[in-house]
Amino acid sequence: MTLDSLGVLDALRSAPEQLADAHAAATARLGGLAGPEAVDHVVVAGMGGSGIVGDLVAAVGRDRLPVPVVVTKGYGVPAFVGPRSLVVAVSCSGDTEETVEFATGAAVSGAHLVTVSGGGALAALGEARGLVHLPVVAEVPGPRFALGAALAPVCALLGHLGLLPDVDDDLHAAAAQLGRRRDECLPDVPAPRNPARELARRIDRTIPLVYGHGTLGAAAALRWKQSVNENAKAPAFWNQYPELDHNEICGWGQHGDVTRQVLTLIELRHEGEHPRLDRRSEATRALVEETVARVCTVDARGTGRLAQVLDLVHLGDWTSVYLALANDVDPGPIDAIAQLKAQLATGGPEDVGGRVQ
Repeated sequence: MTLDSLGVLDALRSAPEQLADAHAAATARLGGLAGPEAVDHVVVAGMGGSGIVGDLVAAVGRDRLPVPVVVTKGYGVPAFVGPRSLVVAVSCSGDTEETVEFATGAAVSGAHLVTVSGGGALAALGEARGLVHLPVVAEVPGPRFALGAALAPVCALLGHLGLLPDVDDDLHAAAAQLGRRRDECLPDVPAPRNPARELARRIDRTIPLVYGHGTLGAAAALRWKQSVNENAKAPAFWNQYPELDHNEICGWGQHGDVTRQVLTLIELRHEGEHPRLDRRSEATRALVEETVARVCTVDARGTGRLAQVLDLVHLGDWTSVYLALANDVDPGPIDAIAQLKAQLATGGPEDVGGRVQ
């Protein structure tokens, strides 16, 4: 455990309390907020560990939100954003350049803008324009470990505006389930009783290929990929049922002698899946299993869509950290991102060789 220079394990331990505390703080802050009279859609903007908030909100609210949720990750504001848009800009640091630019453009377009950050330019933008700002409060080694602190304010906001009914109950159930899953995954719990350690052992030095069922599984699968990338410093890939059955399934077979040495398929399951997805994954697995090293199935626990997706996410976070530690990798630092930001700040390298004109 000496490789954990930034306290990643402590951050994972505190995830249930972080979500519960952020929920309570956001609820108190939203008490006197008057919402927009009419909203045609919700746009959630963010990148990386902050951007996943939008994916989770869209997945959790798919069966209840009366308006569509658009998740955007990048620069520039779509033409449809205007006075009947609710835009939520999320950046744990508050200085993510893509998100700050998007939020600025959304404010100019006349959208109802809410900023969610730990300070920085995004908070300053909210204060300067008299907008609603919800703080992200978390003492963690990076934005990817502040998921609960960023997600709870957005969920609470949508609940307060009447767009996401019963979200308070959902957040309480999710925090309770995170606590149960956390207790199973603590470092002093050995495999196979520790599901995260057992998954890391089975993945070993192969590359995780994470398949999620439907929109809920897809959001969790994306987060698994991100966590393996940033924590284990390893490649990972993701896709979702049923979309992958219309394209990716054709990619397995020709190079099976190679892929079965380097890929482990992980399927993320949850309650309430469309009944056809079970049959699809069964048939897909029969076609794919000979081309991967092994297949692991992970079943979500908890009551409600939010609890189930966060249960999958939390297990993936622990698994990625155990993958890092098993390979003598410090899960905290993300040097590649720091180097990239430094290059962008100075104009970046001049050599663009290899670009097709």
